[in-house]
Amino acid sequence: MPKVQYGTKTIEYDILEKEDLQSHYITVEKGTGVILKGKRIPTEQSDKLILKKARWIIDKLALVESIQEDDIVTGSRIQYLGRKYYVQIFIQKEGKEITIDFTAAKFKVHVPESLNNQQEIKYAFSRFLGRKAVEKIAPRVRKWSKETGLVYEALKFRKLEKRWGSCTPANNIILNVDAIKLPFSLIDYLIVHELVHTKIKNHSKEFWAEVAQHLPKWKTLDAEMYGMKL
Repeated sequence: MPKVQYGTKTIEYDILEKEDLQSHYITVEKGTGVILKGKRIPTEQSDKLILKKARWIIDKLALVESIQEDDIVTGSRIQYLGRKYYVQIFIQKEGKEITIDFTAAKFKVHVPESLNNQQEIKYAFSRFLGRKAVEKIAPRVRKWSKETGLVYEALKFRKLEKRWGSCTPANNIILNVDAIKLPFSLIDYLIVHELVHTKIKNHSKEFWAEVAQHLPKWKTLDAEMYGMKL
């Protein structure tokens, strides 16, 4: 890893070659550190580019190191449908609410200055992901119910601490809103699992045989689900 000396500070950096870029850019993010992006150039020249922005880099490094692990800032990654996507925060002088758009494989978050704090940003993401859970998952529950012939009474989304979902004695299916973080393959497994519980209330051999009828590779999916963190 290349490095330069700026006063008493040593700045280590990585180089990300991008031949299509007309200029060189420097980014500083938590977890990835300092990265110089652009066409291939001699190390002597790249060192000069880093030194030219050394004061800014040092200040930025101090800032990102002060960010808490679960803070949502530009450069954060949010889990959504099985992948982690980049977050970009835009601070606006005016506005009454935080808006979140998922476009071009990134979350664009517009934050009014009056709401620029982690509590408000995290609450906005919680509401956004909750809406997406209903929007993306509810139609799949209806589809699987029709395909399997397994009927449920009602579908509810809640924040559950220790489980991905449940089926009540009255056949109401409750899904964790965090299921929107899973890939569709595991969302479907979760749905089928809970739908089968409308017919069989335990995890007997009969239950798993029923699951296998609809998802022959359920064992692989179950192992993947077990490895997912709530």
